[in-house]
Amino acid sequence: MSRRNYEGVAVAVPVTVPYVRYSIKSAHWFIARALKALLERAGLQKSEVDGACISGFLLFPDTGVGLMQYLGLSPRWLDHIPMGGASAVVALRRAARAVQSGDAEIVACIAGDTNHVDSFRLTIASFSQFARDAVYPYGSGGPNANFAFLTDYFMRTRGARREDFGKLCIAQRHNALSFPYALFKKPLSMEEYLGARPIAEPLHLFDCVMPCAGAEGFLVMGEARARALDLPFARVRATIERHNAFPDDPIQIRGGWALERDSLWNQAGLGPQDMNLVELYDDYPVITAMQLEDLGFCAPGNVVQLIRDSTFTTEGSLPLNTSGGQLSVGQAGAAGGYLGLVECLRQLTGQPLGARVADARRGLVSGFGMINYDRGLCTGAVVLEAGHE
Repeated sequence: MSRRNYEGVAVAVPVTVPYVRYSIKSAHWFIARALKALLERAGLQKSEVDGACISGFLLFPDTGVGLMQYLGLSPRWLDHIPMGGASAVVALRRAARAVQSGDAEIVACIAGDTNHVDSFRLTIASFSQFARDAVYPYGSGGPNANFAFLTDYFMRTRGARREDFGKLCIAQRHNALSFPYALFKKPLSMEEYLGARPIAEPLHLFDCVMPCAGAEGFLVMGEARARALDLPFARVRATIERHNAFPDDPIQIRGGWALERDSLWNQAGLGPQDMNLVELYDDYPVITAMQLEDLGFCAPGNVVQLIRDSTFTTEGSLPLNTSGGQLSVGQAGAAGGYLGLVECLRQLTGQPLGARVADARRGLVSGFGMINYDRGLCTGAVVLEAGHE
């Protein structure tokens, strides 16, 4: 099957509404703040944004349609992506095709959520019909137990040790120290990582993402419009998405990236070795390891050795989650799926808020979302390239 490329599409204006641990403000408020930042940084009027792609767990009972009334937008193209950590990649795919087809000229892609004192528990209690009816009433539910299950299996079958996962967490914390929006501000040592209190064995405190409140966003438009606005931008070299991959696997040991990896790199005309940085969805380190393998950064079964051989720091080998990722910045609900894409845009357009990856011209962003009992259902990835010559 021949796929149309993304020629002529520009991705620009990475914005973040700074994260806070808790907030009494609504998800609507955080998304509105992101829209305001997008307009100000792009020099646009609200009426010039004729497309919108929205994600947020806590917009209920509103959807993207209701949100348009709150925001005062009147788009001619609108999508609401309820895919959690895969939302940014999917939003970019949809928005890029809308721009190419002429359905919209400028699309605002925004994800945001709040975090009240008890909102996370309430979210996991009603996350899906399966969770509501078959998991939560029996005393389970929530991602800690799910990922403990996956991590234990990964360690037993791949030979991974807690120190291997610790290396990922420590490298990301190193990257986060220069990133102003990271909620974790102190270096993390291996001793601290290994000695942290258990949460759900084999997971300990620093293996688990911390819920918070905030928002992320970017704009998608034609290259000519981005140049006219004098906006630094990135180009889309390739994208993939796949949902409910490998449903017959008794436990998740791979994701949809393994099915679509060749398609991604073939469309990009590049390979993993050409990436200057990698931004992977990272609510738990085991899923980071899974993505590294499924996306071809090592041979099947060799990801543990890859972890031991790489530094993952911004100044070292295979720079990974260069803002610190969710494990050090925090997870602002659906905005967690946008964190890596927004950071990749900053690096590729010469606008990093923290440490800069030297000579960064190409990056890969991956998404993973919607965890039911034992597996994530949504996967996606995008290869981006700096738009400047």
